[in-house]
Amino acid sequence: MGAFLIRRAAGSVIMLLLVAMATFAIFFLVPKLAGTTPEGMASRYLGRTADAQTARLAAERLGFDDPLHEQFWRFLKGVAAGAEYDYGPGVEHCPAPCLGYSFITQQAVWPELLDRLPVTISVAAGASVLWLAGGIAIGALSALRRGTLFDRMAMGIALAGVSLPTFFSGLLALVVFSYGLGITAPGGSYTPITENPLEWAYNLILPWVTLAFITAAAYARHTRAGMLETMGEDFVRTARAKGLPERKVVVRHGLRAALTPIVTIFGMDVALLLGGAVITESTFSLPGIGKYAVDAIVNQDLPKVMGVTLVGAVFLVVANLVVDVLYAVVDPRVRIR
Repeated sequence: MGAFLIRRAAGSVIMLLLVAMATFAIFFLVPKLAGTTPEGMASRYLGRTADAQTARLAAERLGFDDPLHEQFWRFLKGVAAGAEYDYGPGVEHCPAPCLGYSFITQQAVWPELLDRLPVTISVAAGASVLWLAGGIAIGALSALRRGTLFDRMAMGIALAGVSLPTFFSGLLALVVFSYGLGITAPGGSYTPITENPLEWAYNLILPWVTLAFITAAAYARHTRAGMLETMGEDFVRTARAKGLPERKVVVRHGLRAALTPIVTIFGMDVALLLGGAVITESTFSLPGIGKYAVDAIVNQDLPKVMGVTLVGAVFLVVANLVVDVLYAVVDPRVRIR
């Protein structure tokens, strides 16, 4: 297991380097191949209000005239050790890890992401608990009661949940439960958990339930399909032949083996949410990373967009590593040798 972890950790580092290269290529190489001038790149950094003279001076100071490999090295060096941005009118310091510096807001990207990360973690943590518990429970019961009224109703609701987009169900939930009945907090309300845990949960219960309803539907369908497959396997029949109680057969053998694909999906879903629940945070006006990314795109703030991209990639790579380790824990048939 130790050797496996070392190999996977080394592979994760290489993957992060490749992601950094791909991100750099998307934001710097592709525009250059499309004919964007160094002044045009500088304008993307400085914002739409920068005049031609300022853009030309910034392009020279920021090194957009340099070869791409030199620009990429500065990019990596900034992430590891920080960077100084001399854009003409002044010099701005970006401490490590420097994921970019926004000349529009005059702020480094990483500290702003850290300020918004608790909101995104709060949304992801609460919603993931709800959808994981609800989706697995409903899917397992549907598989055990295949063809019954409960199974048909559960899968029908799951199909509706998968079909409804977040922005529609979120707005509908706001209209009904917040502005109509007044039993939940309106959009845009957020209180840190360290200040008031009850108010924190009250403000987030509607985004949690909305996001969990949509995601739990997919988990219920996957769990049902996995349970139907594993309950017919030889090892389940052997467990029954040994006289094990049905509850242990279902939970320790059938459900445990069916959870292998669920672990993969769950790891990716949580990682994507931590990288920014874009639609959910925008719908409920929550000041998280997803809302931060949307605002950056609207304002054409290139450093912020790059920073969110890199942070999201880190979460995905780490989630892949954790999922690979959990395989051997969840499913006894998958053992690392």
